[in-house]
Amino acid sequence: MRTLHKHYIGGEWVDANSFSVRDITNPATARKSGEMVLGNAADVDRAVAAARAAFETFQFVSREDRLEILQNLVAEYQKRMAEMAEVITLEMGAPKFLATRAHAPAGVGHLMAAIEALKNYSFFEDRGPTRIAKEPIGVVGMITPWNWPINQIACKVAPAIATGCTMVLKPSEVAPYSAQLFTEIVHAAGVPAGVYNLVYGEGQSVGEALSGHPGVDMMSVTGSTRMGAAVQANAAKTIKRVAQELGGKSANIVLDDADLEAVVAREAASVMRNTGQTCTALTRMLVPHSRMDEAAAIAAQAVSTVVTGDPNKDETTMGPIAHEAQFHKVGEMIQTGINEGARLVAGGPGRPDGCPEGFFVKPTVFADVKPEMTIAREEVFGPVLSIIGYKDEDEAVRIANDSLYGLSGAVQSKDHARAQRVAARMRTGMVYINGAAGDISAPFGGYKQSGNGREWGDHAFADFLEVKSILGHNAS
Repeated sequence: MRTLHKHYIGGEWVDANSFSVRDITNPATARKSGEMVLGNAADVDRAVAAARAAFETFQFVSREDRLEILQNLVAEYQKRMAEMAEVITLEMGAPKFLATRAHAPAGVGHLMAAIEALKNYSFFEDRGPTRIAKEPIGVVGMITPWNWPINQIACKVAPAIATGCTMVLKPSEVAPYSAQLFTEIVHAAGVPAGVYNLVYGEGQSVGEALSGHPGVDMMSVTGSTRMGAAVQANAAKTIKRVAQELGGKSANIVLDDADLEAVVAREAASVMRNTGQTCTALTRMLVPHSRMDEAAAIAAQAVSTVVTGDPNKDETTMGPIAHEAQFHKVGEMIQTGINEGARLVAGGPGRPDGCPEGFFVKPTVFADVKPEMTIAREEVFGPVLSIIGYKDEDEAVRIANDSLYGLSGAVQSKDHARAQRVAARMRTGMVYINGAAGDISAPFGGYKQSGNGREWGDHAFADFLEVKSILGHNAS
């Protein structure tokens, strides 16, 4: 049983202002695995005060010193990589192989990417007598999610340190163990006191206090679009910057010249990765009407190979939904798809065979999905693929862009130049061509209600910097 009973403020583990706890549940068993103290506005006040005090000096720390801090973080993180994978499996149910190969390495990957970006990043530009300087924005409030917990913590903390900001983190109340471990890593790495602070709690208390706090200069949040809108509205009271990485309903355009067998099998399986709990998941697959039945059969066969069950077993490829409320939501969305007339070709309501307990759902595929159906428009955030038909390339692009979201997308074609042209027409922050791998140095973020700003690599720095014009700086 894990007990997270103290916040990390000013370089120390400190008692909460008042003692109230929340149970943390292992999603694979639906049983309690630990408990977390619930912070309040007074705890946020203490953390912000510590961050503000630290900023007075940290904003002037040299590039070399910030590089050393990040390098120390990498060294300490690598010592505890295996433990990080274990706690992520415990807190949100990622299968052992995925936690080991993707979740845990993502954290150190963002630290390393920030190091490479910082080495040659220019914090000023001279234009004749004027210097345009980029300076740290100040104290950053951070709210991170449960689906890729350490990934989202590291991709915010790394650029904040690199640019000279200080911070207060509120991790997910669903999956806080990785945040606890990361904080231990921060402490061991010798990050100066007050630069990094952690307050446990829920959105209605800690999140609201943080986003509305006059001592916080910027909010960096990852979560649902509804959550992002609430943070932005609360932050508006103090006119602070809000960088948001929010929901998605990404389209995967399979053009008529694609290798249907290979592409559909690969892309259907990818939707099930992380139990579909990925904001960039390509959950809308667009195929020509004439090949709908073929695509449906290929997708159904592909997901039939998914092994659902105990995430600690080596053979498991899909774990549970991370928490009970999301488990029920995914079930309701699957039933809505059936009720609205989509053709169920794999999965469906209820738990998979052999999973009598825990928040497990079946890998599910719907065919003949209409663009106006709920499962084609709303983010399910579970292992549910919707296959939508189109008549020609123009209609495919129109359907892909007809969404409130614009986070990610993909194009599949044997003609690379054609795929490039279609990618250019898609209104989304990221487009993958022919199954391209991710790039941790490329900007990550979306259009429309998928958020604003960009994370990852050097593009992440911009959100944490203010721009100052110093006129006459270079006058002789």
